[in-house]
Amino acid sequence: MNLRLILGDQLSHSISSLTDIDPQHDVILMCEVHEEATYVKHHKKKIAFIFSAMRHFAEELKNKGYTVRYTTLDDAQNSGSFTAELGRAIKDFKPKKIIITEAGEYRVQTMIKSWEKKFELAVEVRPDDRFLCTHEEFQAWAHNRKELRMEYFYREMRKKYNILMNNGKPEGGEWNYDSMNRKTPDKAVKIPKTYNAQIDNITRNVLDLVADQFDSHFGDLEPFYFAVTREQALYALDKFINERLCNFGDYQDAMIQGEPWLFHSHLSFYINCGLLLPLECIKAAEQAYNNEMAPLNAVEGFIRQILGWREYVRGIYWLKMPEYEAENMLDAQTPLPPLFWGAETHMNCLRQCIKETKENAYAHHIQRLMVIGNFSLIAGLSPNEVNDWYMLVYADAYQWVELPNVTGMILYADGGLLASKPYAASGAYINKMSDYCKGCKYSVTKKNGPQACPFNYLYWDFLIRNEDKLCDNPRLRLSFNTISKMSEDKLSAIKSDSSRFIKKLSDGECV
Repeated sequence: MNLRLILGDQLSHSISSLTDIDPQHDVILMCEVHEEATYVKHHKKKIAFIFSAMRHFAEELKNKGYTVRYTTLDDAQNSGSFTAELGRAIKDFKPKKIIITEAGEYRVQTMIKSWEKKFELAVEVRPDDRFLCTHEEFQAWAHNRKELRMEYFYREMRKKYNILMNNGKPEGGEWNYDSMNRKTPDKAVKIPKTYNAQIDNITRNVLDLVADQFDSHFGDLEPFYFAVTREQALYALDKFINERLCNFGDYQDAMIQGEPWLFHSHLSFYINCGLLLPLECIKAAEQAYNNEMAPLNAVEGFIRQILGWREYVRGIYWLKMPEYEAENMLDAQTPLPPLFWGAETHMNCLRQCIKETKENAYAHHIQRLMVIGNFSLIAGLSPNEVNDWYMLVYADAYQWVELPNVTGMILYADGGLLASKPYAASGAYINKMSDYCKGCKYSVTKKNGPQACPFNYLYWDFLIRNEDKLCDNPRLRLSFNTISKMSEDKLSAIKSDSSRFIKKLSDGECV
């Protein structure tokens, strides 16, 4: 018999480790391990989501006639790690071979590579064919390129899968309709309710377990709303396609206080753990366009997130690990401040985004990039601490997707490998794309002084203190030209305000 190990982000019945399974003899191993729940202190809701989805998946496998060895976290014999649990299973079942699909994270893949020698047993590691670009294909695409830009990779993926193509050309004549996807927030637009799953006995037991075992972890455990089965996830996909996709493009960059879900899909949870497959989500959106249910700018924007960005960041991750984890080109050192854990702040935009993160284990991409991320960048927060925070607070976060997004896109810590410029902005951007500034103590129109929006002076201070590293970036030429024309009094005010703010931030004071 063979022992087939399923990880918590491999909850797909079509996963490569389950193909050719012999139901009469093979055993499937799944285990909840303390080591994985605590290597960073994951959001309570994230742990509950993954454990509940795992338990439901195990029940589905049993119902299909497979033998499943499932170890719950509170099992008295649970040894607390993948390696030790695998050792227990090998002792009990004496398999001829271990079969597993490659891990999504470098850390776990390194662990898997050690097993053959440790257990003196063959370990067959199969490719994860749920992804649409293999490691080898991405390496070939990246080879000898001066710049690894997502846009060009995305075009190749569109051609490969014939998505939104018309006689070899992009549908509508353009590859990218992002310029149409920046409408300012409008509270008059009716926002449908997001998917909200019913809690069954399996999920209730998990919620009780998490409340008992992980009480010190960040985040609100309930209300719990995640889909935890494939059937529920497919319903969530259908609900998005029919109710939200039509407006997704227009408002994908908008932020409205008290509206955490807006028109986003909220499907990354399910795609990243395996309950949904990327290509089926892409095809569903494309079919909606063909059926005239959603406009091209919305459908293309959604597809680009999955077929373009998701595959691209995964490619960058495996191309550049393990060195990528230590990147800090801007030498940012400021510790993560208490406001990231829910401490009071006068900055309403940060208060709203972190509050929603705490409540939902979710924030949409502009909240992550242009509010929380933008602040982390211009305040010079430590990449290691920011990466750990993003990794633990979001239920869709696994290192392969989190690290390139934070190190590359948010913090520019890789020096421009992933992003063509630092995504730094003043308060004007947040004011344009949200209604947050109306409820803020600070004034977005003031550039300096105690009442000024901190984003305004921190933005310029970020450029000034990193001028030697960023001045050659062509996309920042106008900004540095503006700095060159600033008076000494203006420069002094920027530096003084920023120094005062960063000191208060570092001292843990309310800012």
